[in-house]
Amino acid sequence: MTHFIDKIYSRIKDFLFTVRCPYCGKVIEPNKKCCDKCKKEFPKFPFVRYATGGYICTSPFPYDGIFRRAVLNFKFHNCGAYAELLSYEMVRAIKDVYSNKEFDIVTCVPMHKDTLKERGFNQAELLARECAALLGMEYGNLLVKTKKNKTQHSIKAAERAKNVIGVYSPIDRNLIKGKRILIIDDIITTGSTLGECARILNKCKCGEICCCTLCTSLLL
Repeated sequence: MTHFIDKIYSRIKDFLFTVRCPYCGKVIEPNKKCCDKCKKEFPKFPFVRYATGGYICTSPFPYDGIFRRAVLNFKFHNCGAYAELLSYEMVRAIKDVYSNKEFDIVTCVPMHKDTLKERGFNQAELLARECAALLGMEYGNLLVKTKKNKTQHSIKAAERAKNVIGVYSPIDRNLIKGKRILIIDDIITTGSTLGECARILNKCKCGEICCCTLCTSLLL
């Protein structure tokens, strides 16, 4: 009888807590991070780019195909739970590219309060918190977005640097001073957003700044 109850409980648990591949939506085993088919499309090596100001940024994926679909589902289709699964590949890139570096704190590109209210979560913060946990590092909100600007993807590449100037401010300079910081975001395109966040942090006399995003855009 006990065996029967355990079996029924196991089936109910599997039904209620179904794990899906964040790249294609296929149901996967709870101990997996993606399906075998999508795993075959993973790039062998992480990408390395530089944000505005020369700040290095690594990304495990290109913003294309199944990886672009994963980002869109994650951000706009109420799939915030994908953060944990997606962050594993970001951590792989971080450990690979920044193997000789140490960080004191992980932070994210902040979202304006109005946008946060509309979406319900900041995808960059979810990824950053998961990355920090996997890396065994402290997570902290270091910046706040004080002005609501145009979304970067809605304007031309040449206008993006100007669009982010003056929209971010430090929350507490004392939390930033002297700290080696890893900034997390979902996508790097021109690098203007990450570059502006890094510039503000640098003005607060922090230590080294590096960046990591889930995807890098190949079309600039």
